[in-house]
Order: sequence, then structure tokens, then C-alpha cells
Amino acid sequence: MEISKFFRFRGIKFVLILSLLVNVSFAQSKVDSVQKVKEIVIRAYLSEQPILRVPSSVSLISNKQLRDQPGISMVPALNSVPGIRMEERSPGSYRLSIRGSSLRSPFGVRNVKIYLDEFPLTDAGGNTYLNLIDVNSINNIEVLKGPDGSLFGANSGGVVLINPVDKNADSTWASAGISSGSYGLFHEKLAVQKKFKNQYLNINHSYQRSDGYREHSAMSRHYAQLMYRMNYSEENQLRVLAFYSDLEYKTPGGLTLAQYNLNPQAARPSTSFVAGPVAQKARIENNTLYAGVVNDAKITGNLRHVFAVYGSKTDYLNPFITNYEIRKEYTGGIRTYLELSGNEDKAVNWKWNAGLELQGTSADIANYDNNRGIQGNLQAQDDILSRQFFYFTRFSANIGDKFTAEVAASLNYYRYKFSKDIRSYASRFERNFDPELMPRFALSYQISDLLALRSSVSRGYSPPTIAEVRASDNKINTTLESETGWNYEAGFRLRNSNDRLWMDASIFQYRLENAIVRRVNADDTEFYLNAGGTRQTGVETQTSYWLIEPGSKGFLSGLQLQNSFTLSKYFFRDYQNGTANYSGNRLTGTPRSVIVSGLDFRFQKNFYLFAQHNYTSKIPLNDANSVYAGSFDLVHFKAGWRSSKPGKPVLDFYAGIDNLLNETYSLGNDINAFGGRFFNAAPKRNFFGGIKYTL
Repeated sequence: MEISKFFRFRGIKFVLILSLLVNVSFAQSKVDSVQKVKEIVIRAYLSEQPILRVPSSVSLISNKQLRDQPGISMVPALNSVPGIRMEERSPGSYRLSIRGSSLRSPFGVRNVKIYLDEFPLTDAGGNTYLNLIDVNSINNIEVLKGPDGSLFGANSGGVVLINPVDKNADSTWASAGISSGSYGLFHEKLAVQKKFKNQYLNINHSYQRSDGYREHSAMSRHYAQLMYRMNYSEENQLRVLAFYSDLEYKTPGGLTLAQYNLNPQAARPSTSFVAGPVAQKARIENNTLYAGVVNDAKITGNLRHVFAVYGSKTDYLNPFITNYEIRKEYTGGIRTYLELSGNEDKAVNWKWNAGLELQGTSADIANYDNNRGIQGNLQAQDDILSRQFFYFTRFSANIGDKFTAEVAASLNYYRYKFSKDIRSYASRFERNFDPELMPRFALSYQISDLLALRSSVSRGYSPPTIAEVRASDNKINTTLESETGWNYEAGFRLRNSNDRLWMDASIFQYRLENAIVRRVNADDTEFYLNAGGTRQTGVETQTSYWLIEPGSKGFLSGLQLQNSFTLSKYFFRDYQNGTANYSGNRLTGTPRSVIVSGLDFRFQKNFYLFAQHNYTSKIPLNDANSVYAGSFDLVHFKAGWRSSKPGKPVLDFYAGIDNLLNETYSLGNDINAFGGRFFNAAPKRNFFGGIKYTL
């Protein structure tokens, strides 16, 4: 039997394995341990709460889970969460999809709202430069799946909350790390946290580079982050967050199937009609400075007020095959809300939040001829001003020991303005979208301390981003409409008495209207259109179980099994493009099933091993469903030794292998690509290793 086939877990096998785990969790006798597994706590809804009773589809990627991964990118950690698909077309080129939202995101991150602490990383134009952030400068990540506008405004895909530091950490420490690997990989990280009485200063710096697996796919990134916290009274806090990122990566372009099979490491070749990315020196340079201040104040015993102000500046350069683009972007905004709490000793314990978020992005975009990597004559130039703001409110109540009810809504406003269009000499165009209400209703019923059921109904809304309104064809598409839809969801969470077992499962149906999809012209420029709608039915499960509790005596001092399963039955409906009718076709860019399994081994004398397997089924690459990317199995592991004496420096040595089975696969396909250039090959089997020292 081939090794790759051995690692495939499908259909009934998965269900049987999952059932066995649940049975074993209650049947296995208790093992000796020296510590209790910590209960999972989230703060996605503005204050900390145990995840069991939260009536939402929320997942936490803890600091431990991030540390288990190779530490090169966010991709493997985020892909371990059911319903999430993160892709990396080449080093530094991210794409993030939550429940199929990559349909409209061939490059970058759209249709997902992302926050860094209290600050929106997503700008007013709907774009997020997630690739600016170094994964080693993140403490944990919380993901809200499905539309959730109650506190976070316009989105139809979901919300990602990145927590850069542990807000409960109160010690002074310093750490340094260095790692290296195949294809010229090098990464260094320096971090220090200093405590001054009631003040804390956390500084991170990292540098990462790689030659890339493919020709013309090198990347480099300098990243510096500062977090300052001052507790100016017992329950009042001032925080400052700032980062600077200098990112550059080359873009090798997509390959046809024949080119991909012949040499997956090649960049897209030039033709007699069109120069390729190597000849055109195609690349992206992004220099961004971001800063924000938040004041978190307890006005009275039951009333809390949070006020945040932030701003960013981005210099963006993108020599591409068809043009040479230069952008200067400025974003600023505020986010503020009140939280009123009821008395915890009452039969009904409630919280009410109300606030607003406002932001604007000014972008000066100019496109020139690309003369072999040299800026040529001006093709088009536009000044674009995007503004969005929303009011939000949320009321949540714990009724007795069983019920949790939530009623929430946001009222969203969005507009954009263009000027200086030299093609038509129009001086100005402005479009205001009608205000859109995004309500949310959710219930949770805790049957016991070990089991809770939940259900929710929510409306999604996402206006077209500036990158879609003014796509690479340099035409302003003023007819593009917003996506809207309703999501219906039910699920349960299960744990055992000492939190060794954790299981989260959900089933949902999302009916989206005016779905935005990407199309490509013959000259490689792109444009977007509304595709009617989609019908998205999905099942997601996530399970973890400590077969041997951490701290146990014996050869194995801990053994944890992790598993996530995603089933996505997503289809177009009422989608006709010209004479082609795609109604009933599978949603482009989304695999039908994904299964991710992990084993975390803890050995005596501080040795550890983490292994993970990812099975992804075939993926439709165009709306016609005439071309698919094949299924693949990815296996990687990381092993090391970590000292752990209390009060002593921590030394961590590690090494690992990625893509152990040496699969040829594309992690970031170009959907609906013209000329069949769909494929961007990911690295074959590769190695990494490093060391980290913490004082």
C-alpha cells in the first residue's frame, strides 16, 4: 500500500474514529497527573467567558497550538480549524477563506474582518494586509465563523481576532530565536517584556527571508511591534499598539496543467505576445506603519467604556505583467463602546454593549506601463476615498444555570468616491450604499456541566472592496452590488469533567445573494461581477483529547489527539454569465472535505513531538467546474527538547519536516484563470530547525 493512501481518512472511517474517541474518553481509567488541563476561555465578545456556553461558532488557536507548528507562517495553524482555508500562493502571498469566501479573494484577504487587539486591521476599502504580521509575534487567534456583524460590522465570511500579547502576563522576560530550513529559509526573532510597577512594555522584532520553492518566488520581511500597557488604576488600563512591516515578495505567476506537470518549480514562462513575471520583474513591495491607542476604563462597578483611535500609512508597489502599480494609502478610525453589566448573583446575569466604529481610507492609485520592471507611461490614476461606519449593540443574558440568549445587530453605512480619472476626464464619482442592518439571534442551552447545545440566525452583508470596484483592468465598476445572505446554524460543545476531552460540532446553511466572483480577461487583467447567489451547507467538527494528561509519570508524560473535519456542500444558484449557466455547479475554490489530525507527544526529560496530517479533497478551479485541482495529503512533524525548570532560563531546540510524503500540490490556485494558468506549486519535502532561548 502506498504511504499517501495509508494517511487518507475518509467518510465512515472518520465517523468511526471520532465515535471511538468519545467512547474511550469516558471508559478510560483516570491517570495520575500533576496538573489540571485548563478550561478554554475566549474574549471574542469583549470580555472573557468560558467557551462552553458561548452561542457562536468560535474557535481558539492558542499559543501552544501556534508553538506546535513550524513557526514560518500562519497557514498550518489556521488550516487546523474546521471551516478555514488559508493558502500561500508563494512565500508571503496569503489568501484566507472562511466557509468559501475565497470566491472573491484571488489575492489578499477580503470579505473577512480582522482585528489586532481592539484595532481593525481591515481598512475601510475592505482589504487586509494579513501577510504583514509575523506569526511569532502573535499570542493567540480567535475565529468567529459565519457572518457576525453584532460587534464587528460588515462581513459575510467571518471575523478573525488576533491577540498580539498575553494581557494577563505580568513578568519581565526576554527571548531570542533563530531558525533555518530548505529553499533558503531564515528567520530570527527577538522579544522583550519589561515590567515597571503598573506598566508593561513588550517589544518584538523579526526578520524572515526565503528563496522560495519556485523560480522568482523569493520573499523578505522586517517586522517590528510594540505593545505598551499601563494600569493607571485597579480596573483602568491604557494600551498602545504599533507595528512597522517592510515586506517584499516576488510573484511567479500561475502555470497551466502541462507546465505544472513538467516543472512545478518554474515561473510562468514568457510568450511571443506577453512577457512573463521574470521578464517583467513582477513583485510586491509593502511598507506599512500602523499605530493605535485604546483606553479601557471602569466608570462604575457595572459600567465600562472602551475608546480606541488608530491610523496607518502604506506604500505599495506592484510591477505586474500588464502594468506597474503604485499606491499610497492612509487609513484612520475610531472604535468605542459601552458595556453595562447586571449583578452576577442574580438569577439573570446580563451584559449590554453599544458603540460605533468609524474609519476612512484614502488611496492614490496610479498604473503605468511596465517596461521590464521599469516604470513607464501613465495608464490610469485615481484618488479613492472609502468611508464606512456602523453602530452596534448586543444584549446577552445568562438565565439561571442553563440558558444563554443573545440579541445583537449592527447598522452599516458604506460609500466610496473616485476622482481624477484621466481616461474619461470625469472629475468625480460618488456611490453611497443604502444602510444595511445585520441582526443576530443566538441561544445556548447547557444540559449539564459537560454538554451545551446552541443555535443562531444571522445576516451577512459585505460591500464590494475597492480592489473589486477598481480591479486590474483599471475600469471603475460602479454597478457592483453588495453580498447579503442569511446563515442558520446549530451545534453542540462537549467536554469531560477535567477538560481532557473537548468536542465542538456545528451544522449550518448559508444562502448568499449577489455573490461576487472574479473573471479574467484575455490580457490577464481581472474584473468582478455579481453571480446571482450560492447555497452553502456545511458540517464542522473539532475534537481534542488528552489520552495521557500532561505531567503524568511514565515514558510518555502527555499525549494529545486533535482532529478537525470540514464538509462543504457549496453550490451556485441562479448564476448565468452570458450564455453560460453555472447554476448547480460547485462553488469555485472550495474543497468538499478537509480532515486535519494531529498527535502531540510529551516525553520524559522535556522531549516532545508534534505530528499533523492534512487531507484536502479535490477543488474546482473555475465556475464551469471543468478543471479541478487534485486531492492531496500533507504530513509534517516537529520534534525537540525544551527545558522547563521554574525560575530558570528556557532553552528550546527543535527540528522538523514539512510535506513528508513529498506531494506535488498547489496551495493557492488562481481561480477562473485565463488560458488555464490555475496552478501555483507548493514546496516538496523540506526541512527546518531552530533554537529559542528565553530569560
